[in-house]
Amino acid sequence: MAHYAIGDIQGCFDELAALLAKIDFNHGRDTLWLTGDIVNRGPKSLEALKFCMKHESSVQIVLGNHDLHLLAVLYGHGSMKRRDTIDTIVSHKNADKMRDWLRAQPLLVQSGRHVMTHAGILPQWTVWQAADLAAEVEGKLRGSGAAAFFANMYGNRPAAWDDGLEGDDRLRFIVNVFTRMRALNADNSLDYEFKSTLSDMPADLHAWFDSPERRHLDHTVVFGHWSALGLIDAKNVLALDTGALWGGCLTAANLADHSITQEAAHSRLSL
Repeated sequence: MAHYAIGDIQGCFDELAALLAKIDFNHGRDTLWLTGDIVNRGPKSLEALKFCMKHESSVQIVLGNHDLHLLAVLYGHGSMKRRDTIDTIVSHKNADKMRDWLRAQPLLVQSGRHVMTHAGILPQWTVWQAADLAAEVEGKLRGSGAAAFFANMYGNRPAAWDDGLEGDDRLRFIVNVFTRMRALNADNSLDYEFKSTLSDMPADLHAWFDSPERRHLDHTVVFGHWSALGLIDAKNVLALDTGALWGGCLTAANLADHSITQEAAHSRLSL
């Protein structure tokens, strides 16, 4: 039995199928983590989502920002964007079933010394605190107030964590950490603008995993979201978004030994 993690699919379903064939993945024997952003921008969002639903006994996802965007659209609180490829889901006869399955998925999963979120974990949070905060949002997503949650999900404020945050501000910040975080300011507040490589990062910013205050070094954080990083296996992080959508590759890591298998992109998204 093997346990794999694969980076952001974003509708690149053909690459996923080819990568699973390369690692000889067996749904009755092996398990798979997917780092979120299952859908959007790639050509086969519907197929990727249906795959996850069909194989939920062997495949575990976490929600990414594009998955949440799909949910917001399905609840009538998000607008379709020019490059979105979620229309086949939104117009599907089983869209409500897909919506309800997706909103039941977590923001964080943990197994042994590995923990997975879409974008990372705020440096000052322990894994256990992060799990509790993820559960707060998950409760809202799975409950009767989901529509109200999506009505207030979008926004960049507040930018910094405070234990006293309440209501929509608290939920929004937690979501932004788990699904949008990349670079932080010196005070560990979130910077939402920087999306490039580490070598291009301004001196007044740092990657969330380069913070000297990290309180979750007892785990390896498996994440995606930041395709410009490429593959990183260091500093107790395993970054797996290697830009399949942009002409890079889709990456699988065996979590037993962090051995890597990759499938080159079959096509490239036009900018």
